[in-house]
Amino acid sequence: MHAAPDWDQVHTDFAAGTAAPAPAGLAESSDDWLSAHRHAPNGHLLEVSGNAMLSTLTSGRPVHLMHTTLALDAIRATGELHGAAGCLVGALYCAPLTLTADGLSPHNLGAYLLETKPDTRTLVLEVRPELPAPAKGLNYLRLGGIHLDTYQAHRSFLTPAEDHHLRQSAVGRVRETAGFLDLLLADARGARTASPTAFFHQLAAAVPRLPILGYLYFEVLSEYLLLHSTSPQTRAYAAAGEMNNRLYKQLAFASVDTMGRLFDLALFNPDHDQLTELIGRFEPGLALGAIAYTRRRLPHLFACAALSPGRDAACASFRDAAADFDTLAAVAPHLAGQMVFREMRTLPRYPALFPVIEQAKATSVYDYWNREEIAAPFNGVLPKGEIGLNLAFSRATCTAWVAETCERGLLHPTEQLDLLPVPRLADLRGTALGRAAFPAPATHPNTLPAVAALACAAPAA
Repeated sequence: MHAAPDWDQVHTDFAAGTAAPAPAGLAESSDDWLSAHRHAPNGHLLEVSGNAMLSTLTSGRPVHLMHTTLALDAIRATGELHGAAGCLVGALYCAPLTLTADGLSPHNLGAYLLETKPDTRTLVLEVRPELPAPAKGLNYLRLGGIHLDTYQAHRSFLTPAEDHHLRQSAVGRVRETAGFLDLLLADARGARTASPTAFFHQLAAAVPRLPILGYLYFEVLSEYLLLHSTSPQTRAYAAAGEMNNRLYKQLAFASVDTMGRLFDLALFNPDHDQLTELIGRFEPGLALGAIAYTRRRLPHLFACAALSPGRDAACASFRDAAADFDTLAAVAPHLAGQMVFREMRTLPRYPALFPVIEQAKATSVYDYWNREEIAAPFNGVLPKGEIGLNLAFSRATCTAWVAETCERGLLHPTEQLDLLPVPRLADLRGTALGRAAFPAPATHPNTLPAVAALACAAPAA
């Protein structure tokens, strides 16, 4: 079980006036970036008072959520709701709803899900907490330390061959990209070591070898688009206290042909020209700014995601760190954790390890959320509307209904369900990752599906 300070480092408190701790020796501090973000055109959406979701969560009032699912029959049969390892470590993936006199109005993320998932059914959840929640959201980019500690605590579940493979593969990937990773650290310290075109060319080439770079790349661009877009649609959402989720959804699905089958940001690696063309499809005026922003922001974010807080970035070298796994874990523990976490997913025996490794992290974060009075955790990379249900929270009542959508796009509960939130992860083979990588064997016709409920559209590992 991880201690509260470990999980504090993973969460962003949007009510605080300061940013999370960062490595030493960086040209710009995390507080510098926080100030810049708050002065962006949509920076007020980072404030509790300006963000509808944050305002609701911190008010202590009932929280209304929607969850889309393909597994309504299984949910009815089992009477249980389970979480997804890919959704905030172990939550049930939802979007916010606003209660109006005419029905439940979905957040623009929820409206997008209703439009693009026509074969799913929709559940409405009403959560009534006893106390207001803090404005703390989980930032999955900072989970490296948790991943590393979990791996080290559960190495005995691996065979010697599996353990050797994980360590060697992680080190090998860092060794292959060490030159670019050292360039990122140099840039984070204030140098500019390559032209923008060369930088993006090297970044695009490095992502397939070091998948976490694809996640960082995507989140930097999402951050820029959501904070700087001034389109009429974005302004309308901002007036309602919402970030425009359609921007990063468009970016993801336009960039990778297979994203609709498996939302895998390890495949996100457009080069300079491809990125310009991508953004030009939906907001051309942001293309040049996105290039400049990513060039400046990605090195800083990489340093924060790879090194532990307080570590002097000037003393880190990935050419040296790639000597062996123990050295990598000492120099860049968070990168080592991200690497071993993603390598573990490739093991043939991962379905057998999943209930141990991933459930351990989920149980630990449930404990943290319970202590912090967090009934509905949210994606804290940005408070953009991706929110979940804490399935272990006992100090709140949760009522669930099946809902239908009217012609105005409002949700109307039609059937109340007697459901029990269970703090257990749904079976891996019920997830998009499991279906893609580990197809389930044929089951007897009279056997109920092992999955309860999950639909995680974000890579919030």
